[in-house]
Amino acid sequence: MSRKYKQKGYQDEERPERGHHPRRERQEGPRGRGLGAPRATVFRCRRCGREIDLSAPEALAAGCPSCGADLHTCTHCAHFDSGAPLECRQEIPQRIAKKAANNDCELFEVKWTQEFAKETESRSDAAKAFDDLFDI
Repeated sequence: MSRKYKQKGYQDEERPERGHHPRRERQEGPRGRGLGAPRATVFRCRRCGREIDLSAPEALAAGCPSCGADLHTCTHCAHFDSGAPLECRQEIPQRIAKKAANNDCELFEVKWTQEFAKETESRSDAAKAFDDLFDI
């Protein structure tokens, strides 16, 4: 057996051929961080981040109750994409210059966001449970 290095300990014993490890079976169900957790679909203002209830039909025209920003804008549209031609994934006749300004685009579609659902337990319930630990 010819070796490149002659130091003691380097490949003194014969090693078996290296083979591939058998594949692990895939686990069923959701994988990854947060998958399978309850979610909520919400609409948020792109300027201030406040959650806005759009159940009323005039909510988009009224604007954001927190910062006053217009809501019927390109930045709140599901088709808005700054990398797309004319910055919209739909075919529009001309580019809308001010993306954060109110417009009357007929292709406007509200951009909904998927978020983790909020916990239903209130802080006072958690504080009460903590206090109950130390009651004698």
